[in-house]
Amino acid sequence: MAFSMSFFISFILVSINQGYDHRFVVTWLRTWSQAFVCAFFGAYFFPKVIHLIMGKINFTEKPQIIKHDSDKSNMNTTATKKVNL
Repeated sequence: MAFSMSFFISFILVSINQGYDHRFVVTWLRTWSQAFVCAFFGAYFFPKVIHLIMGKINFTEKPQIIKHDSDKSNMNTTATKKVNL
């Protein structure tokens, strides 16, 4: 994943910023090698750090209370529900 993404993005960025000239391939390969190192370590370490942080967060959710509408003036035959958050 890091290989293909760094390869593609560095190609696009170098072609937009520099254009296609006699130095394009050299510049692109140098930029790609630097981008691959950053992308590889980012793809390896970021998920582990994010997993540790997410494990420390205590997620709670408020219960949803569903009440039936007792208004008899409503001629609708289906039950209406109100959700209070």
